[in-house]
Amino acid sequence: MNRIPLADVVKWLQAAGEPSRLRLLALCTEGALSVSDLAQALRQSEPRVSRHLKILSEGGLIVRMRQGQWVHYRVADQAEAASFVRGLLAQLDRSDPVLLRDRTGARAAAAPRAERAAHSAESRLGRAIAGFITASGLSEPRGAVLVIGVSHPELLECAARASPRCTAVAPSRRAAQAARAFAERRGLSCRILKGAGVELLGDADTVRLGEAFAAVLVDSSAGEEAFARTLQRARGLLAPGGRLWVFERYESLEGSRERVVEHPLARLRRLLGDASLVCERLSPLEADGEHVLAAVARPLVVAAAAEAGAAGPAA
Repeated sequence: MNRIPLADVVKWLQAAGEPSRLRLLALCTEGALSVSDLAQALRQSEPRVSRHLKILSEGGLIVRMRQGQWVHYRVADQAEAASFVRGLLAQLDRSDPVLLRDRTGARAAAAPRAERAAHSAESRLGRAIAGFITASGLSEPRGAVLVIGVSHPELLECAARASPRCTAVAPSRRAAQAARAFAERRGLSCRILKGAGVELLGDADTVRLGEAFAAVLVDSSAGEEAFARTLQRARGLLAPGGRLWVFERYESLEGSRERVVEHPLARLRRLLGDASLVCERLSPLEADGEHVLAAVARPLVVAAAAEAGAAGPAA
């Protein structure tokens, strides 16, 4: 039997220890649901439910996944976290009137949305992401391309169209299967791997990849510490002259009652700088109820050399 570190158990208890978040966990065990579905089920506003989902996600109890133009939430794949959730919910009376009402509301909300999703075309956010990638120069990379994270399949498609040597790392077996199915439907040639650990890109993944990449695309919704580690590892995988594209989900500041300590744009610039990356372009993308920061960066040394070359020899 695996022994779980005390810090992990405390983190899970803190994330789940609130009535609305416990109700959300119960719903997420029954299937993948969107923010709108969950907000309708709990009869709460979407911004409020989004904040609860962010806490559960950062606590490692649920994961986000993209299905067409919708973002859905379900219980985490990680075995220890999933076991904790099952054990916790086993203590609940599932015939409780509140939980019964939640389930009924979630089913009512999800049914018409699922029917629409079956016939939906490419999402507006997907088009915005693809447009940003194209406009910022990912068209003919002279080498292999790596995609880290597959929440937005548009990144995978752009990478595979740009280079015949495309590799993607998915955070879970289910995400890898979904990415392979998407690639097959689109006729894309891309090697898709399941990540070796719980992080989006771990040290074991960097060793397994075993090559340098002309372009690396990072698709992240992780917490700050995990995201910072991913940026450091991604930078280490860049070939000389390579560039890094970053797509990070963030919470809208509109309607938030929380004090904003650091603006999301400034935060991403800081994290790129901490990873010795120079930000060339940074833009917020907002569509389909999602908010994503998109950035392009180069390694600091390469950027400095390019500036020195442009300046020419000193007089």
